[in-house]
Amino acid sequence: MRILITNDDGINAPGLVALEEIATTLAGPDGEVWVVAPAFEQSGVSHCISYTHPTMIAQMGPRRFAAEGSPADCVLAGVHHVLKDTPPDLILSGVNRGNNSAENALYSGTLGGALEGALQGIPSFALSQYLGPENYDIEDPFEASRTHGAATIQKILDAGLPDGPTYRTFYNVNFPPVPAAGVKGVRAAPQGLRLGTSFAVEPHKAPSGRMFLWARGGDQRAVTQEGCDADVNLNGYISVTPMRADFTAHDMLGALGDALNQG
Repeated sequence: MRILITNDDGINAPGLVALEEIATTLAGPDGEVWVVAPAFEQSGVSHCISYTHPTMIAQMGPRRFAAEGSPADCVLAGVHHVLKDTPPDLILSGVNRGNNSAENALYSGTLGGALEGALQGIPSFALSQYLGPENYDIEDPFEASRTHGAATIQKILDAGLPDGPTYRTFYNVNFPPVPAAGVKGVRAAPQGLRLGTSFAVEPHKAPSGRMFLWARGGDQRAVTQEGCDADVNLNGYISVTPMRADFTAHDMLGALGDALNQG
């Protein structure tokens, strides 16, 4: 198996090392793991692509490239430049330092990489490691994802699940904020919403007198709907959420059509 990996924390991030180990296990002794990752951190860029300016790419070693762009840019570079003659069988994005459960998924560059992989017609997974009091300060905060990542992905691949008729499915995998031994299992879960919290900005005045705004996330342990991704993560389970690049609120189409046709 030929696997392309990327992330949004940058090519030197420790989570990418964990992902390389996961990918190497999945690829097997005769497989290949190729890295095309951002030269600098790209957290929070979602599915951004560098549409109005070129992306510089440089080879850093065997099967290893850094691109001055977003995770989606890196996937495009990997599929259409680095591996243009031998396309990957699988795309993995992560392992993100911090969760991409609930509303975080909408901002995530990690998911942006997997989303682009799905749009290219390639099976794709986003992997993120929830951090909390039980794993933040341990020797390897990525222990849960490093230990359970390959088996989780392989189980999904082996299931041969049917795909959608239009947009391809990709998978958002979040590992709980516990050491590897504390993982209770794996749960299929919908994307949740942390109630009463959201991203915001925090103003700071520089010594020059100029005002700057820092983006600030909400409480990552806020109450969520029972059984959703963040809820099962906080209860010690790996969450797997199937996703597609279809923003349509299908449940609203009938009511909207009726409203538009009135009168």
